[in-house]
Amino acid sequence: MKQTLLHEKYPIFVAEIAKTETSCQTVDALVDYYKTCIASNPKVQFIGVFDHYAHTKRIEGPICDGMVAAVDVIFCFGFAIPNPQMLAVRPRSIGIADMGEKFVISFMEAPMQPANEAMEKWTLSLRNV
Repeated sequence: MKQTLLHEKYPIFVAEIAKTETSCQTVDALVDYYKTCIASNPKVQFIGVFDHYAHTKRIEGPICDGMVAAVDVIFCFGFAIPNPQMLAVRPRSIGIADMGEKFVISFMEAPMQPANEAMEKWTLSLRNV
């Protein structure tokens, strides 16, 4: 898993997982996997799935070459609301892009280390699923 800055200001984690490295062969299988991970933690709440690919195609927006599907799994790790500004960094999402021979999984760094650790563990564990 690689940590980088997107557009020089958004801290993100990115993993490229070849389809030969995981038993999850479709975006739907990956969504189900993440939903199971989320459900296994009583402090995390699943919110929904946004089909970013379908939305962008519908509005005739540009889509990068080689991408055949792209969704965001949306959920919240919010253990507390210490101030109103915390709402700006919630909820979380994990992006799943199907690039044909591989998946590109990405998520923005959370302001809470346990959330980062969980999302990284879930994603890296895909190679063992």
